[in-house]
Amino acid sequence: MGVVQVTVTIRNPAQRERSWDGLFLVDTGSTDCVVPGRALREIGIEPRGRRTYELADGREETVDIAVAEVEFMGEIVGATVGFGNDGIEPILGLTALESVGIEIDPVSQRLKRRPSVRMKGRGMRRDNQRQLFAPL
Repeated sequence: MGVVQVTVTIRNPAQRERSWDGLFLVDTGSTDCVVPGRALREIGIEPRGRRTYELADGREETVDIAVAEVEFMGEIVGATVGFGNDGIEPILGLTALESVGIEIDPVSQRLKRRPSVRMKGRGMRRDNQRQLFAPL
C-alpha cells in the first residue's frame, strides 16, 4: 500500500484557541497518534502518563502520552497522542480514524467516509446494543 497523508489540526482541549497543524502519515498499523513533543508543549499540552509501544521493527519504546483534540477531514475526536521526537513525521493512528468513521480505500489508497461509525462489539449482546441510545 502507498503512503496516505492528511492535514490534521491538534488542539489543546482546555484552551481550544491553541493549536498546531501538520501533515500526518495515516498509519492503520498504529493504534494512537504521534506528534512532535515540542509542538504539543507549544500549545500547552503536557504529558499525563507514559505508554509502551511496540515499533514496526519489533523494538519497544516508552513515551509520554496525553489526550488532545484531533481534527481532520471536517471531523473532531479526542485521541491519545504520543510525544514523539521533534523531527518525526506525525502519525494519525487507527483509533482516531475509526472513531469518526473514516477508513483507507485499498484500491484508490485514499481516505473515505463510511456511511456510519461502527458501534458494535464482539462481546456485546444484541439486547444491550438496542439499549445504547434509548431515551431514559
